[in-house]
Amino acid sequence: MNTILEIKHLSKKFKDLTAVDDLSFSVNSGDVYGFLGQNGAGKSTTIRMMLTLIEPTAGEINIFGMSLSKNRHEILSKIGAVIERPDLYKYLTAYENLKLFAKLSNINVTHKLLMDQLDMVGLADRSESKVKTYSQGMKQRLGIGIALVHNPDLIILDEPTNGLDPQGIADIRNLILKLSNEMGKTVIVSSHLLSEIELIANRMIIIHKGKKIVEGFVNELLDPSKTLVELETTDNIFATSVLKKSVYASMIVDVNEKIRLTINKHEISTLIQFMVESKIQIIEVKPRHSLEDYFLNLTKPE
Repeated sequence: MNTILEIKHLSKKFKDLTAVDDLSFSVNSGDVYGFLGQNGAGKSTTIRMMLTLIEPTAGEINIFGMSLSKNRHEILSKIGAVIERPDLYKYLTAYENLKLFAKLSNINVTHKLLMDQLDMVGLADRSESKVKTYSQGMKQRLGIGIALVHNPDLIILDEPTNGLDPQGIADIRNLILKLSNEMGKTVIVSSHLLSEIELIANRMIIIHKGKKIVEGFVNELLDPSKTLVELETTDNIFATSVLKKSVYASMIVDVNEKIRLTINKHEISTLIQFMVESKIQIIEVKPRHSLEDYFLNLTKPE
């Protein structure tokens, strides 16, 4: 599989603040790549460097096998991006906005091309409506349509679901899946929502304070065999002693106010049955995905 983006030891400093710190990762052709981190983790700064909006302090960015610093115009002509909320002309219609941006991209504009683009993002029936009448989710979809009008090979979306209601989030999710599954596009999606990335991405990275925490395939990082289960009982000392004499002994992570085990999620019901049969009085059983727990603990505000 071809590597379409390669980041090597990327750093960005703003005076005394290190926003991105020796960051390295790669994106393959055809990936939906989740770029995860809490607000302020360095995601937007990294993306802005990838789009040459700001210059790195150190490191390399290679896209399509070329150095971004040496082949800026050629590379950017093959990228479509929406950074946070798209800049649109709210007193123009969706069709007029798309036509204007297409001309700025030197696209051979035809009515069919523009309508096909609006249809792809689910806005063909509102093509003549002024953007000021659009919901935020519709504006996001129009922004993505504009980013795609020149048929880019790489699409970068920075927090595309920020401020959206559940329907708007679902619309953006379905659009990203369509871009990947039906159009074969490579998509990088920046987000602080692990649950959303889990639904759409095949590979992902988590960063915190500009540093990489973990990177890999989503189906491996979200392995159901590594589900973290928190147990609360009426007598944790007794419960722990019973569990340590059972097949669950090696699964115990730690014991404090709660007993925590790492277990396959499909075996949780068997664990509960064992505890009941062992006369352990259960107050609460709380499954938490190990990666989610890891993510939330490492990225929680100090």
